[in-house]
Amino acid sequence: MTTLFIDGDACPVREEAFRVATRLNLPVKVVANGSRPVRPPGLPNVEMILVAEGADAADDWIAERATRGDVCLTADIPLAARCLAKGARALSFKGRPWTTDNIGGAIAGRAVSQGLRDMGQMTGGPAPLTKADRSRFLAALDGEIAAAQRDAAAPPPRKWVSFE
Repeated sequence: MTTLFIDGDACPVREEAFRVATRLNLPVKVVANGSRPVRPPGLPNVEMILVAEGADAADDWIAERATRGDVCLTADIPLAARCLAKGARALSFKGRPWTTDNIGGAIAGRAVSQGLRDMGQMTGGPAPLTKADRSRFLAALDGEIAAAQRDAAAPPPRKWVSFE
């Protein structure tokens, strides 16, 4: 069964994700390190998971458990890459699916921005979420869940073996 993993410390679309998951009867795991308290929604399909404090503790928890057929909601590009490597799907809070085709460029752009910040340049933070972003997120979430369910039902990809 598809599980929805939410990188919960700074997720601005939790309520939207809860509604979609409840409608589709999917389990949700909201993972946070407690740096920003997240109020439990009181829904039977939503589990709040508090991990130890630390920069990547929530990311590590999600990446260790996400598998083929799951969806991870995150703005964290390295976490998205780790989930993709495990066969899970990943979606940004603004409705951008992370894929094996676009994650490399996103990681490179993140490194460039970090380099500029390290040199004292301001690169700006993410723009606030708009109604259009929320609408795009909802449409993309439905699509990613449907694709993840197809992934889970399909036979695993074949691994090629070299006999050289």
